Amino acid sequence: MTVGNPQIPTCAGPDPVSRAPQFAMPPLACDCHFHVFGPQEQYSMVPDRLYTPPEASLASYEHLLTTLGFERAVIVQPSIYGTDNRATLEAAEADRERYRAIVVVDGAVTEEQLQQMHDQGARGVRANLLFSGDKAMAEVRTIADRIAPLGWHLQVLLDISTFPDPYAYFSSLPVQTVFDHMGHFPVSKGIGTTGFQALLDLMHEGKAWSKLSGAYRITGQAAPQFDDVTPIAQALIAANPDQVVYGTDWPHPHIPVAMPNDGDLLDELALWAPAAATRNAILTDNPARLYGF
Repeated sequence: MTVGNPQIPTCAGPDPVSRAPQFAMPPLACDCHFHVFGPQEQYSMVPDRLYTPPEASLASYEHLLTTLGFERAVIVQPSIYGTDNRATLEAAEADRERYRAIVVVDGAVTEEQLQQMHDQGARGVRANLLFSGDKAMAEVRTIADRIAPLGWHLQVLLDISTFPDPYAYFSSLPVQTVFDHMGHFPVSKGIGTTGFQALLDLMHEGKAWSKLSGAYRITGQAAPQFDDVTPIAQALIAANPDQVVYGTDWPHPHIPVAMPNDGDLLDELALWAPAAATRNAILTDNPARLYGF
């Protein structure tokens, strides 16, 4: 592992000075998507990674958690660590009442390994299908079969607008699917795009969830408020408000815009879900059900 490989872009760190949102956070609110990075001498990054992040410790995140008003959180395994889930699971074990984890595994994972990760706080497997082929899709199906007895879900990163027949594929899996970053497709394509409509159908029928996260990954704008994302987020909530959760995506690795402030990002949730009852369900009730708090 070469940290300073000049061919791998280095990410900016998060804004160190955040602020509380302008709306009242409900008790036991949960941030359903964040990462921890480092220490670099302890956790090796895969050589074929897309980016090199600065270190982002659990202690730094917990300061943000308190500032924003979250009491629970879900740690998501980042791509730079491949299937080495130590950093993610060790962070989750720091407070088993407060944290859950999403891990990355391959088709060789055993039932014993999955059970061990479950005991450490894991409740789902993340699959990167942005550049998927038939082999990757077959492996995901194998993994879904193995995690189903644990009550886990599959969390997928993909561009829903380019994925072949998402309704048929994901409705046939034996587990719930959680879609990262609102389906991760350019919002310029519009809510009428076939893949996004399939996602709405899956959610409406209770077969899938969406994370209201990563607006800066799909927007055509440079900074919050990402007004072009509002119709996407509102369509997801309208499809099934019981199947939606929120994530900060801290520390915002490898993003196409200037580093935003986390308070500004969280305030967008009030635009997407102006009714306090709906917003509180997204922040508290829904994640408690999905992650088993």
